[in-house]
Amino acid sequence: MKALPALAVAALALALAPARAEPAPGEQVVLSCDAVYLPARSAWVREVRFTLDERRIRGVAIDGVPVYSFSVFDTVLLTALDNERIQIDTATLTWRSDFRGQATSEGRCTRR
Repeated sequence: MKALPALAVAALALALAPARAEPAPGEQVVLSCDAVYLPARSAWVREVRFTLDERRIRGVAIDGVPVYSFSVFDTVLLTALDNERIQIDTATLTWRSDFRGQATSEGRCTRR
C-alpha cells in the first residue's frame, strides 16, 4: 500500500464523502457498483469497501474479500482480485475490470 499525497486524499475524501473535507479515523466508505460483464452480458452488483484514515486509504475489500495490494493514481484506485484487474474511479464513480482479455466489465457505482 502506498501513501497518497495530501491533495489526492482530499480529492478522494470529497468524492466519497461530500459532507466532510477529511474522513474520520478508521472510517469505512462503501460503494455498490453495478457491473455488466461482456461477452456474457451478465450483471453483477459488486461491493467495494474502503478503510480510510486521515492521510490515506488503509485497506480495500471487494465483495468482502480484502485485496492483497492496490495503487492510487489521482482519483483512480487500481487493484486485482483473482484474475480480475479492477479500476475504480472515485471522481466519476465508475467501475471497470478485465479478466486478462477474456471478459470485461463496466458499470456505475453509488455510495451506500
